[in-house]
Amino acid sequence: MTPVSAKLYTDDVSLLMVLIDTNPFFWNSVKSTLPFSKFLSHVLAFLNAIVLLNQLSQVVVIATGYNTCDYIFDSSTSEGQTQLAEYLLQKLEEFVNKDESLCREDSVDGPGFSLLSGSLSMALCYIQRVFRSGPLHPHPR
Repeated sequence: MTPVSAKLYTDDVSLLMVLIDTNPFFWNSVKSTLPFSKFLSHVLAFLNAIVLLNQLSQVVVIATGYNTCDYIFDSSTSEGQTQLAEYLLQKLEEFVNKDESLCREDSVDGPGFSLLSGSLSMALCYIQRVFRSGPLHPHPR
């Protein structure tokens, strides 16, 4: 393993981890103030801006649901950035459908909780994996 002092740090490289909570119990409780569709349109505009500002920027989106959390977008593995919104919406829809089917199997009564701590753990593991591999690393801030 390469020592930290020997790594190449640069301010041009950035890694943005975005966690999206798709828990329907939460979004139904705040529907009147901010609908999920409006929130999602703001997130997509933000992600497009980040990718357009710097081509070296890496964006990773993790969706958090009622029963599961999963990576739904990684700009380092996606070949085309032109249809970022379409691709992200398709993967998010697949995730929500999978989470709903798991929710129906469990048939939960009462308040719902999200797995935000699980998605935070996934984000931290991903950051460590990126930091330990590859020639360029984001400058710690």
